[in-house]
Amino acid sequence: MPYAPEQDPVLTLTTGPVDAYAAVLRGLARPVLYDYDPAFQLTYERVVADKLRRALRSAGVPVLLHGEPVLGLEAAAASLIRRGDVVLNLVSGVYGKGFGFWAKRYCAELIELEVPYDEAIDPGAVEAQLRARPDIAVVAVCHHDTPSGTINPVREIGAVVAAHGAQLIVDAVSSFGGMDVDPESCKADIFVTGPNKCLGCPPALSILGVSDRAWARLKANPDAPRASMLSILDWEDAWRRDAPFPFTPSVAEVNGLEAALDLYLGEGPERVWARHAGTAAACRAGVQAMGLKLWPAREAIASPTATAVRTPEGVDEAALRAAARARYGVVFSSGRGETLGRLTRIGHMGPTAQPIHAATAVMALGGALAAQGVRVDVGAGAAAAMAAIDGEG
Repeated sequence: MPYAPEQDPVLTLTTGPVDAYAAVLRGLARPVLYDYDPAFQLTYERVVADKLRRALRSAGVPVLLHGEPVLGLEAAAASLIRRGDVVLNLVSGVYGKGFGFWAKRYCAELIELEVPYDEAIDPGAVEAQLRARPDIAVVAVCHHDTPSGTINPVREIGAVVAAHGAQLIVDAVSSFGGMDVDPESCKADIFVTGPNKCLGCPPALSILGVSDRAWARLKANPDAPRASMLSILDWEDAWRRDAPFPFTPSVAEVNGLEAALDLYLGEGPERVWARHAGTAAACRAGVQAMGLKLWPAREAIASPTATAVRTPEGVDEAALRAAARARYGVVFSSGRGETLGRLTRIGHMGPTAQPIHAATAVMALGGALAAQGVRVDVGAGAAAAMAAIDGEG
């Protein structure tokens, strides 16, 4: 039976917003306490200074900003970059390119190292650029450029940037919690993520890991926002029970975040990462067995948290996604910017990072293509996905 537009879909397999864990939804339904009630102050300290710190594997206490992660990314640009700075922005996709728009507002000169949007940044090219311009003070990189489904080697890039002495901003919004990445391992000075992707929460909070070097730079930057929604400095000590909140925090979302962190730490990060990687591997196997092509130029740079599938020649990608929803109740994501209409994205994040969902995604995508007259072997795709799930692929 067809699924009407006013009906909720059966499965939301998008790259964001993603479905939320049931435990997170229950956490959101907890009483909304006064932000200066001792019970909430204890909760905030416990969530930020203990559970979130352990999840991030961070030496310092992380910062929560109360808005979805675009707030954290813009705040990082506004706070870390100084007026006289030369900034190197590493661009392998739409989101990496987008960070440059913020960086350009605050720096003296913006340099961009850009590769095709189905490729990844070469750390050797970063090293060469830093040698050519020793005055580069800040480098920015997007770990998982979600509109392309590609991963950049942030550990190797971080080592190069650290050796140069520049500060590094890492966008890990759609990778943290779904793969092995954290502020320390990639030597990030500001590491921006959020609970609304792989941790399975609604979009409402930004999570920042801030290095000691970055704190010093922020405090010495007279233009870093203060008394502002963009201020990182205002929230440095907000986790302490005896410190005031700069403004009312998102009480319900903090409760939801605690539930998500309990799930993540309880399952064990390594098991969570394996679950995401296994789901993506099954999806890639099924997609290719149907005769379709992945968007990333090489499978080695394909994300474990999203599968990007090239749109076959002559197919209306928007109509393809509409058919998958109408026929099967399954929702996929479009591309963005330069990748819009050129690929379809299947999200594997949080509760949808379950291998059986990969088989469902493959069959829904294949069925929608077949309905548009595209010759695909849906049976072969489903069989390949199941074989990968069963460890036979």
